[in-house]
Amino acid sequence: MGVSPPYLHDHTERGVSVDTTEDAAVSLLTVRGPWDAQLRLHASATLRRCFTDHPDGLIVDLTGLHDPHSESATTWTTARHFAARLEPPVHLALCVPPHLPLADRMQGLGAGRFLPIYAKVRQARVALAGRIPGEDRLTATLRPDAEAPSLARNLVSDACLTWGLAHLLHPSRVVMSELVTNAVEHARTEIRVAVSRRGAGLHLAVSDGDPRLPRMMPVSRPRPDLPLDERGRGLRTVHEAAALWGCEPTETGKVVWATIRVSAPR
Repeated sequence: MGVSPPYLHDHTERGVSVDTTEDAAVSLLTVRGPWDAQLRLHASATLRRCFTDHPDGLIVDLTGLHDPHSESATTWTTARHFAARLEPPVHLALCVPPHLPLADRMQGLGAGRFLPIYAKVRQARVALAGRIPGEDRLTATLRPDAEAPSLARNLVSDACLTWGLAHLLHPSRVVMSELVTNAVEHARTEIRVAVSRRGAGLHLAVSDGDPRLPRMMPVSRPRPDLPLDERGRGLRTVHEAAALWGCEPTETGKVVWATIRVSAPR
């Protein structure tokens, strides 16, 4: 059985779920059920993981949250402060129906001036899409064939040269190649790749139509009749080259992402 690295998770905590767009640009965190100590812990832990993924935007859907006394308000204001301190900042938005007491509480705290509050998720998605600069992202849709890794590497090269990040060219091409190769071999569906500028680094995202999370397998020894056949290196190469990497579910499958910086802390 493979061993999952710390950024592979399926967000199955009670009352909390996460979904993301295919280019990993915007994540949706849904919190539902009665607000109590356990749900607060689950929501806070999942928020931290979402910020680790460093999406361009994060929508927190509280439509199904039962919080008649607005006790969760401090959790969302704390998240807003944390999102603003990231580099670049994460655009954060709440979805709270206006008839709920929490909506009045958040407005009373003045959060609406710094933390946009919308009645529906669709409204929040449209608003965040207008705030995320399109010039900081390159995307492509690829067929699951032998040419896909090369085309994805070329997209990375275009991004690095356009944004003056030539020093990230080699590790970014290596990581993108491994992610796309895995998608071709295991998912065998249409592949969408995205390269985004995140401050002085790059964020790579590869989505496919297979909902199964990737696994980092033990490295196998080459067979005597195939001395160059060594399996299990793909995700380990990603793990060694990327500062952070992981996987998130999408509505149609999953997206595997990686953040490339000047030096990857270990």
